[in-house]
Parts: sequence; structure tokens; C-alpha cells
Amino acid sequence: MNLLLLAPRELREPDLAAVAFARYPARPGLWPPAPGRRLRVGLVDGALGEGTVEALEDAHALIRFRLDSPPPPALALSLVLALPRPKMLRRVLRGAAELGVKRIWLVNAGRVDKSYWQSPLLAPQAIGASLGAGLEQAVDTVLPEVVLRPRLKPFVEDELPAIAADTRCVVAHPAAAVPLVAAGSTPVTLAIGPEGGFNAFELGLFAAAGFTAASLGARVLRVETALPVIVANLFPAAR
Repeated sequence: MNLLLLAPRELREPDLAAVAFARYPARPGLWPPAPGRRLRVGLVDGALGEGTVEALEDAHALIRFRLDSPPPPALALSLVLALPRPKMLRRVLRGAAELGVKRIWLVNAGRVDKSYWQSPLLAPQAIGASLGAGLEQAVDTVLPEVVLRPRLKPFVEDELPAIAADTRCVVAHPAAAVPLVAAGSTPVTLAIGPEGGFNAFELGLFAAAGFTAASLGARVLRVETALPVIVANLFPAAR
């Protein structure tokens, strides 16, 4: 565990948290933690610091902590993502949180199965669990914002221009003629479609909104693979 991310509801005092044993799978010697053990901790949307396990009480570990360090900077990227299939969604959200993405819009597309929108993994608690796991891996505390937009056309036409204002606008597409290049110091709004990419009509919507299609090459990557590869190419200094 790289970070124990504390939620406000777990606080008994301003510097004391009660963390349920059931929050993580049992790992002998690691979780539940023994009294006296020191842990790196952070408060959701707050600072980072260190905690010490004071006692084990009922089904909780009581952790006294001090927060004195800011979280790492956010990635200068806003992500518009065609809703992945449910089994992949959890991994993609976790990966986005690890990379430092803080604004995510999940959108519809022609190649997105309608049933995906009924997945219980889209419930706020499930989304929060995936994002929290990514933050704990990356030692970050700032929870990304995830917005659901099941209708692509009105989103791209009515909302996206304001979201993408003053950013470099890129839609990742495997058949694009233009290769993806580094963003430099310019913030990026990135759109990633389903596996195989957005269809021609959808690419036209993004083009009308000021997006340029760019490619990583001839290989068609899964979304969970494409996202970190794209980020590494856009922001090579953050590797």
C-alpha cells in the first residue's frame, strides 16, 4: 500500500481516523496494521502526511496522523472517453487517476453497446472506489471528477467547446494521417473512442468542435493501453 487515503467520514477527530478492517483484503503482517505501525496517509482532496496506528478497536484501526505536504500536481489534460466495456472501465478509471487526470467525461459512441450504460460500475460509489485505488497507487489525494454524458452529439456541440477552450484539442484515432506529437506546455483536451475509434460521423463532430485527429501508428490498442501511451507521448517530461 503506497498511501492510505482517508475519507472525511472516517475522521473521529481532526487528526484521528477510524479505518475499517474490511476496507482492504486481509494481508498478514500488512493489513490490519499492528499498533505502532507508521503509514503514509492523505485526506481526500487534502494534504499528504504520516499516520501512526494507535490501537485496534473492534473492526477498526485507529490512526493518529499529521498532514503537512501538498499532493502532486495534476496532469494538464482533460479526458473525453467513450464508455469502455464494464470489465475495462474499472481499470481505465484507476489508470487515469494514477496518471493525474482530474476531469473525465464518459460519453456515448456508435461502437459503445447500450448495455454498458446500465452497468453497476457507473454508480458513484463504484466509480469512487476505482479512482481511489488509482490515487492510493500514485500517492495522490485529489479525486478526479467524472461526468456521464450518454448523448454524444449535444455534448460535443453544446458543452465541449467551453471545456476545451484554450487547450490543444486532440481526438485519438488509429486511422488518422497525423502522428501524435508532444503538447509542450499547452493543456490538452483528449478524446479517445472505443476500440477501433470513433466512426466518421463522430469524427466530424469533433472536427467541427476544433479537434484534430492524431494517431499512435498502425496498431489498434485497447483503451487501457492507449491512455498511458498517449499521455507519455503528449507529456514526455512527466514520464
